[in-house]
Amino acid sequence: MSLLRLDRLHYCILMSMGCISSPLVWAEDLTQDVTVLPTLHVEATRTDTTYLQTPASVFRIDAPQVDTSSQVNLTEVVKGIPSLQLRNRENYAQDLQLSMRGFGARSTFGVRGIRLYVDGIPATMPDGQGQTSNIDLSSLDHVEVLTGPFSSLYGNSSGGTILTSTKEGQGKDSIELSYSGGSHDKSRAGLVLQGGAKGANEPSYVISSSYFDTDGYREHSGAEKVLNNAKLSWNLNDGSKINWITNYVKIHADDPQGLSYAQWKTNPKQVNDADNTYKVRKDIEQTQTGVTWSKPINDKNELYAMAYLGNRQVTQYQSIPKSTQESNDNQAGGVIDFERNYYGADFRWTGKELLPNTTLSIGVALDAMDEDRKGFENFSSDGIYGVKGKLRRDEDNTLWNIDPYLQASWKFLPTWRLDTGVRYSNVHYKSKDNYLSNGDDSGKTDYDKVLPSAALSWQILPELMAYVSYAKGFETPTFTEMAYQADNSKSGFNFDLKPSTSDTYETGLKSQNRLGDFTLAVFQTKTKDDIVSAGNSNGRSTFRNADKTLREGVELAWNKKLWRDLTATASYTYLDATFDANVPEKLDKDGKVLASAIPSGNAIPGIAKNQAYASLAWQPSHGLYGGVDVQYMDKVYANDTNSDAAPSYSVTSANVGYAWVVNDWKIISFARVDNLFDKNYAGSVIVNDSTQIRVNGQMIPAKRYFEPADGRNWSAGLRVIKQF
Repeated sequence: MSLLRLDRLHYCILMSMGCISSPLVWAEDLTQDVTVLPTLHVEATRTDTTYLQTPASVFRIDAPQVDTSSQVNLTEVVKGIPSLQLRNRENYAQDLQLSMRGFGARSTFGVRGIRLYVDGIPATMPDGQGQTSNIDLSSLDHVEVLTGPFSSLYGNSSGGTILTSTKEGQGKDSIELSYSGGSHDKSRAGLVLQGGAKGANEPSYVISSSYFDTDGYREHSGAEKVLNNAKLSWNLNDGSKINWITNYVKIHADDPQGLSYAQWKTNPKQVNDADNTYKVRKDIEQTQTGVTWSKPINDKNELYAMAYLGNRQVTQYQSIPKSTQESNDNQAGGVIDFERNYYGADFRWTGKELLPNTTLSIGVALDAMDEDRKGFENFSSDGIYGVKGKLRRDEDNTLWNIDPYLQASWKFLPTWRLDTGVRYSNVHYKSKDNYLSNGDDSGKTDYDKVLPSAALSWQILPELMAYVSYAKGFETPTFTEMAYQADNSKSGFNFDLKPSTSDTYETGLKSQNRLGDFTLAVFQTKTKDDIVSAGNSNGRSTFRNADKTLREGVELAWNKKLWRDLTATASYTYLDATFDANVPEKLDKDGKVLASAIPSGNAIPGIAKNQAYASLAWQPSHGLYGGVDVQYMDKVYANDTNSDAAPSYSVTSANVGYAWVVNDWKIISFARVDNLFDKNYAGSVIVNDSTQIRVNGQMIPAKRYFEPADGRNWSAGLRVIKQF
């Protein structure tokens, strides 16, 4: 999309101010005759404002009161958010593939470029690597999704921010038992205990535990997952509040890996090597705990503090041939084995009316991570794959940051407000190499950037608000992205990889009236030194910097309570993400091409240009309920040269259920069908995959870009709640 086209869009927005737009308050009820402004406050922007007063693209999704799914993946809850592309490839070894406005699309596993928080505690490591696996949907209260300039308030790797919150115990003590099953021998059993505080200064509590397993849609894609989550909350007599959250997750998952286009069309269920020679799999175990504390000193001053610590252990077996490992002394082996200890804190003071109509917040965030990373051969002395062999890599890595930040909000006229912020983001990496037989690859590097932001908003009418905003963003490479050199003849970290910086501009409108809740935003992001894929081969991902990239787009969302408990929701996103300058090819010392040249104007792979969503749901608090939704996703290029792409698709899902409430008992049953019309589509793409296979004695790229999604599949479940 050209700048001229954006200017025309700005003009169209201004011309349509009288009839469009508003925040997508999914859980908010409107009557047919009276427009009710939202009273829920936005937590993500830290501005203590309602949706209609918040100059940002922020959406809140409340956990449904009745069951419509098995509560396993975040994709079951977060649907229809503009510019959020959340792909479930049914591969529990690699997590969901998540991007926001194109940030994070390069990730082959986990979440990058997006900040994740669970109950105020980072689920994103200090280097920018995150995961959704420890989000417990059984005890979920709500999710907030923040896109656009305001995300820079969270510092490094904040192309967007997702914040999830666990319920607080309320009312009588209760026990909840649930079970669900479905296609491919999926089963999930859950237990939730909860209760409100019995007296002053006593805690309310929520304790949740679940076990999930599946044989998987594809061959060699089975998984097992244990997830425990607990939250204690104290509302003390002095007005302060304390939350203590503890979380544990353990996953064992087989990985069928990506397929070539020919493999996908022949048999989408197959594993990438027919004999499953390498037994590719991953084991994850993570424990973390944290405390948040807030205290109003008086009606004008408030303190907030958060502290957390955790441990994460990962062992991953990859599909790297024995010959590749033995032919190169610098090859780090086919088994990744690391343990991370991470910890941090956040302290903030907020003052109101220090100056007339002004709110000021000053804080500092501290995060650190220690990693013991090892690499082993993935074969035994007998040449049997899928076992841990000789040591090939051994290093101690550390990372830390101390980010001071400031936010201010000034209502300088009755209907005009200026929100500003600045954060000094800095990240410090250090690696100590303990495997010295191939040389000492120790090293360190530092990244830092000042991140200003500003938003000007105009409350045109009580039900209509317009805003413009700007912010500078910053994203450092993760440890995983630095872990390997593009040139396999070299070992150690790729400390030549630069951080990316971005400038984002956004114009938006929000409105709430009898026609429903609307939100409309137009945005542009210019990025320098964008971190992009330099290739994926044999399970190894390498990265490089692109001089300039450009992301431009339009977001539209609407929801309306049509009649009684019948609600309609729709959203649309146009996102044009391109390389804005030529990227030269990357060569090794012998002149071999490591990464192809990328011409200016090519689409950034992994990002759909158009996406749309529509749903219709009948959801009373008890009795019969149900719904249907349709999602459209445009084609997605799989490589930088745009020569291969996953085709566009539309998928439909439907659910039905019944909720009984009898005295202290509540029984909820549901059944659903996903991919109702059995569409054969790619759930995700592995960007720039160039895994080598042997054909007629020669090694050639297999282009295994595609991870097939599940066909038509069903699930059903029952939940029983008893109060005491």
